[in-house]
Amino acid sequence: IVKEPSSIRKIIAKKTTDTKNSVPHFYLTVESKMDKLIELRKKINLKYSNNKISINDILVKTLAIAQSNNPQTNVSWINNKIIHYNSVDVSIAVALKEGLITPIIRNADTKGLIQISKEIKDMINKAKNGKLKPDDYNGGTISISNLGMFGVEHFTAIINPPNSAILAVGAAVKKPVVRQGELSVGHEMCATLSLDHRVIDGAMAALYLKTLKDLIENPASLLV
Repeated sequence: IVKEPSSIRKIIAKKTTDTKNSVPHFYLTVESKMDKLIELRKKINLKYSNNKISINDILVKTLAIAQSNNPQTNVSWINNKIIHYNSVDVSIAVALKEGLITPIIRNADTKGLIQISKEIKDMINKAKNGKLKPDDYNGGTISISNLGMFGVEHFTAIINPPNSAILAVGAAVKKPVVRQGELSVGHEMCATLSLDHRVIDGAMAALYLKTLKDLIENPASLLV
């Protein structure tokens, strides 16, 4: 069966091909302890049962704080110029039947977890009903693509310009781990950061990823 692709699929095909061919990607992968973050989510959802948050909502906040703390990564390469941004705008990969779209949470580093969760739910609802406006999905400084809910443990993602990075998030897997020299059972999550080597170098990216890992493993600071 030969089908004519939808207009959205044609746009995705052209954009991803152009990006993969023109943007020099490199990748860094890190495993993070998820136990404290999972526990934080449980506590928040017990307290705010009418506004339950997801693991992904918290990860959006950690991405934004990590970028705010490493402003040298909050950049784009546009027309052979390096653009530095003052705001941290995180794009969320949302899968639709027609393809993928990336609505944006603006100034995510300054917003609380409940607010971020509400905005993400609103953006997903708009996306599924075809009500997103161009300003809802154009721009952004970093993206997150989470396939953990499908049981995927590790993958890499293609950068979504003008972003210079995208975090591919796998499932939080329960496995044997060593904690304080003792063997126990804990949750580990693998995440791979794809980066644009034109504007972000390895050491800079590694520092960003270290900040992100520290926030994930010690998420109480997100509530301050």
